[in-house]
Amino acid sequence: MKVIVLGAGIIGVSTAWHLLDEGHEVTVVDRQDDAALETSFANGAQISVSFCEPWANAEAPLKVAKWLLRDDSPLLFRPRLDPHQWRWGLSFLAQCTDAAFERNVAQLVALGRYSHEALKALVARTGIEYHRLERGILHFFSTQADFDAGAAAAELMRRHGVDRRVLTRDEVLKVEPALAAFGAHIAGGTYTPSDESGDARVFTQQLARLCAQRGATFLYGHDVLGFEPSGGRVGGVRVRDRATRRVRTLTADHYVAAMGSFTAPLLRPLGVCLNVYPAKGYSATLRLKHPERASTVSLLDDSRKVAISRLGDEVRIAGTAEMAGYDTSLDSPTARVRCQALVKRYEELFPGVADTSAPRFWAGLRPSTPTNIPYIGRSRIANLWLNTGHGTLGWTHGAGSGRALALLMSGKRPDVAFGFCGDVPARARRAVPVAA
Repeated sequence: MKVIVLGAGIIGVSTAWHLLDEGHEVTVVDRQDDAALETSFANGAQISVSFCEPWANAEAPLKVAKWLLRDDSPLLFRPRLDPHQWRWGLSFLAQCTDAAFERNVAQLVALGRYSHEALKALVARTGIEYHRLERGILHFFSTQADFDAGAAAAELMRRHGVDRRVLTRDEVLKVEPALAAFGAHIAGGTYTPSDESGDARVFTQQLARLCAQRGATFLYGHDVLGFEPSGGRVGGVRVRDRATRRVRTLTADHYVAAMGSFTAPLLRPLGVCLNVYPAKGYSATLRLKHPERASTVSLLDDSRKVAISRLGDEVRIAGTAEMAGYDTSLDSPTARVRCQALVKRYEELFPGVADTSAPRFWAGLRPSTPTNIPYIGRSRIANLWLNTGHGTLGWTHGAGSGRALALLMSGKRPDVAFGFCGDVPARARRAVPVAA
């Protein structure tokens, strides 16, 4: 069948790849001039199956309230006259219970494990290189209270089959000796050796090139204007060529909405109301002056809620979330504070290691749901499919989300314990392992 995928980030391109595997004709549409130039462009670079924890937990409301007036807070909620923001916020509060947290963790870990296997199979098959480091993820804590909470979280993850180890300060420094200068401020940590890191943009762009070589059509530089309903189905999607301003309607048998935070407003005119709201995340990429002194294990700094990942002779520091609409600017006072806080923190951890004089800052919109669980599967419209709402875990869940949706669209059942949107007919519920 003919499928149009809207969005060329990690989610859309992964979906396209696996749809090609299933024998479908694929067209990918994106407003940018290449793949992965928005949310997938400069994220934290972590494949973090072991840290697939929902934001919503019993302690979250108090923390968010304390952070309201801090421009550099890990999670900043800026109230707006936006009913979609308030709907999201109220739903988030409803998820801040121990029972909901445990339920959501189970799904996120299952999808993360499935996706990690899909990624490893894809890399083995294609040979894509993207500054991949298979050295795990190390989460370190600066206070005993935070360390105790981290150890409890590790125990929860172990109940879900994740090898998340609790480490003393000395063990943390043994895993990552580059933290020695900051060692006196470390209370302990947790570590999962099976996690990894790599550049999502580089990976996605190379995968897009391979999709094109296999016959997929990529329409870059095309705005998606909206859908044309036809008898309870999608009859076409209107797009506008940014270069010529020409508007035309593309038609297919099925359509995949994978436009990150912009998926929700795109689908509302069809009566498909997704509880997805953008969380503005920031990153700083620095050139390393002394690569031999820089970390190689991907890190999570608990006190500042930032990820630090090595990308060749550069380092990426990413984190924080700002619930303030669809703004991606870097020139507001808040944005400047949050960007500079990333650079300052890296210098505190690794003094003199990176060139902090010319950081490359970036901000992107993470498409977040109150549960952190993405929408994957069929919408209420028969030929419209969803692959969005991955929040901070788009890179972690990308390969598996693309594979799972392609299987669902082909009448097959992915072999993962995850609550997909819609369902497939009972006659088609044949579980398909990730390596099939």
